[in-house]
Amino acid sequence: MKHVLITGSSKGIGLAIARKLLSEKFLVTGTHHQTPFPEDLHRNSAFTGLKVDLNSQDHTQRELKPLFFNSVPDVLINNAGIFSEADFSLQDDEWLTVWDRTMNVNLRSAALLSKWFVNRHFKHGSKGIIINIASRAAYRGDTQEFAAYAASKAGMTAMTKSIARDFSSKGVVAYTIAPGFIETDMARESIKILGEEALTKNSAFDEVTQPEEVAALAAFLCRGEVRHMTGSTFHINGGSYMI
Repeated sequence: MKHVLITGSSKGIGLAIARKLLSEKFLVTGTHHQTPFPEDLHRNSAFTGLKVDLNSQDHTQRELKPLFFNSVPDVLINNAGIFSEADFSLQDDEWLTVWDRTMNVNLRSAALLSKWFVNRHFKHGSKGIIINIASRAAYRGDTQEFAAYAASKAGMTAMTKSIARDFSSKGVVAYTIAPGFIETDMARESIKILGEEALTKNSAFDEVTQPEEVAALAAFLCRGEVRHMTGSTFHINGGSYMI
């Protein structure tokens, strides 16, 4: 039975992935920071939940590093992310505070977890899978006030490719999933303000993508059936951005 570690799995895409994997009999360890896990996860004996502040290196090391020394997960899914506004008109200190926190949570913590994951799999001589949840914004950018978010996700895609280039032949493959606009709690606030039509005007569909579609893709990659697609980015954005 495969063991999967998912960061940011108490809501949105991470929660959908956790539920999908549990339904397919994976063992799942999930992290959250502020939003508690729903009861169905707590009731599932195959799920372990941890509270982790990924903005803090010390807290991340204390809570998560032991996982990689006790029983290294088979799959690491770096999903946790924040989407914070930092307008270019802000004072430097305030602007950089948002940039630093965004990079810490979205990219730096994912890089650190990936480092631990790769090194432990090498030591055990085992195969592993890394799945990084990036964003459409990594490829087409975002509005200026969310440039930190776009930059962090672009960094994640480059990290995926770097891991894939050097480590796939040694047993650890890596993939990126780049969602577009997904119907999550965060998205619902935008829907209330802008309306669903405004958010789907560039899409091939007249509806917002559901997190369960991202979860289905992640579950497929977790099975390890397409290892030679290592380094690839899987775009799931309703046809709103195609390359």
